Amino acid sequence: MSEWMGSGHLLHLRWDLDKTYLRTEFDTVKDLIKTYRQKAEDKVAVAGARALLQALLDPHERRQRRVTFVSGSPTQMRAVLTRKLRLDGIEPDVFILKPNLQNVLAGRFRSVRGQVGYKLGALLRTFVGAVKLDEVLFGDDAEQDAFIYSLYADILAGRVDAVQLASILAACKLYRSEVDEIMALHGRIFGSGDAVRRIFIHLEARSPLDRFAPYGARVVPIYNYLQAALVLHQGEIMRGRDIVAVLEAMSQAGYTPERLANSVQDLVRRGVVAVSDVERLAGELGAVEATRGRTVSTFIRRLRSTAADLAHVRRKSPEWLTEINYLGLYHEARFRRQRHRFLGIPLLD
Repeated sequence: MSEWMGSGHLLHLRWDLDKTYLRTEFDTVKDLIKTYRQKAEDKVAVAGARALLQALLDPHERRQRRVTFVSGSPTQMRAVLTRKLRLDGIEPDVFILKPNLQNVLAGRFRSVRGQVGYKLGALLRTFVGAVKLDEVLFGDDAEQDAFIYSLYADILAGRVDAVQLASILAACKLYRSEVDEIMALHGRIFGSGDAVRRIFIHLEARSPLDRFAPYGARVVPIYNYLQAALVLHQGEIMRGRDIVAVLEAMSQAGYTPERLANSVQDLVRRGVVAVSDVERLAGELGAVEATRGRTVSTFIRRLRSTAADLAHVRRKSPEWLTEINYLGLYHEARFRRQRHRFLGIPLLD
């Protein structure tokens, strides 16, 4: 099991952008054109994402914080996306966008839609070696984030050796240059440490939960960012007042205290969060209740009611897996994915 670490550690946050941090539509050519033309001021963050990330990057925390964005958006959108993040008070340490125009001009059409070579390579390149390192990754279910992030984590942990990785990359049909780069990076950082604490997958496409069971407890599918905040609070990465900030942001986005309490209940029933963690959180929130409004007070009551209702629940927690069948998972995902076309040309390999 990958344990949470304490103060003095570098906390490296890895975020996808579209459908993870930003509400983005790109399922049709019309969606793509609309997204490309949007101004920074028109782009909207997923409810609670901004508050969560701002809390995690709190400069007053004792541990060092670092955030890297790896997005499938084209490099031509860097100016508008950088401005959007700046408007949200977010300054990435590293911001990587996909060179799709270069891929098209070079005839690398599989790389236009393919994510494994691009994202895995970007994660490996931006690995920051530290004696004390914690990584938390955020993605969504619109692409292959759970697969790519888990593979990255197991390379760091020394569980996917060069032979295994070569077989996986061959199945993914990466270009030779992509394979060469990733294998070289693997040789440098393989076995650096079991640093990835959690991988959060925002269920933008409402994928079934059992799709992520083969990845084990490290991958946590979430319906909203309060759920991510609760897991991070459980791991003592976030404090009660951080949860309040996420609550208030989601309330402003239209979430009711009842709906938020249902999110807590969902995590308890899945075994991701224990009833004792819910009770501890209710106590912490009660300590700051006097300085907050009706939303927080109502949520605390719902939280305590939820803890009481679920006191009898003894749901087994998901297991931390040390062996993941990446080849099987990739072929299953490839069979399931829709074949996208542009002007009649298939964009998936």
